[in-house]
Amino acid sequence: MEKHLSEKLDKLKQYLEKLGSAAIAFSGGVDSTFLLQTAHEVLGENALAVTIRSEAFPRRETKESQEFCAAKGIPQIVLDFKPLELEEFVKNPKDRCYHCKKALFLKIMEEGKKKGICHVAEGSNMDDLGDYRPGLLAVKEMGILSPLREAELYKSEIRLLSKEMGLPTWEKPSYACLASRFVYGEEITLEKLKSVELGEEFLRERGFSQIRVRLHGTMARLEVLPEDFGKFLDVEFREEIWDKFHGLGFSHVSLDLKGYRTGSMNV
Repeated sequence: MEKHLSEKLDKLKQYLEKLGSAAIAFSGGVDSTFLLQTAHEVLGENALAVTIRSEAFPRRETKESQEFCAAKGIPQIVLDFKPLELEEFVKNPKDRCYHCKKALFLKIMEEGKKKGICHVAEGSNMDDLGDYRPGLLAVKEMGILSPLREAELYKSEIRLLSKEMGLPTWEKPSYACLASRFVYGEEITLEKLKSVELGEEFLRERGFSQIRVRLHGTMARLEVLPEDFGKFLDVEFREEIWDKFHGLGFSHVSLDLKGYRTGSMNV
């Protein structure tokens, strides 16, 4: 392990050790899995995984998080959360994530207190500071801890450390709440969330790794890695995609020539 990575990992472990106990917001993604595993190594059973189950997250992600905790012997609580009951979520303003995160973390904080845990931690890293992230304001206001940022860890470093730790998520594609697929101001409904989820799952099953189905009214804008553009040259494959997405309620399907990128709805 490179010296600077070893030093950052030590800094993270020292930070977690001082907490004594922590409820880790665990989605099953690259960052939260690395944070949870490290917290478990340092704090043992005093590291509690808290996973949110909601319409805004694919069921596959929740299942994978449960399988990980079961395999590692990490205590986990799965909380049901209904973002569609929040007016600010449904209307989807530019600060939607702020309101949703506040409600979500309040639920996690309450659960942590029931277990005698005062600290709640989440998995944002240094790269998250370079984009429009209203959810981080809620994190700051509520006193939620961000250990990976305290250790000044970047995504690429977290992947390297995860690989050395043997975590299955080290090369897992980046993921985000399904609401991030909607252009701001577009009303979010259960039907639309399911259309996006099923569309992305369809593409994943056909060999695409990093994908986003961005929703613009009744148009689906597909973001895939540039090296996957060639798959769309096959006429039968395009027809299969069109039939699937048309069946999900989309009237138009387009391929974004810029390719996959995070935060494209913030442009």
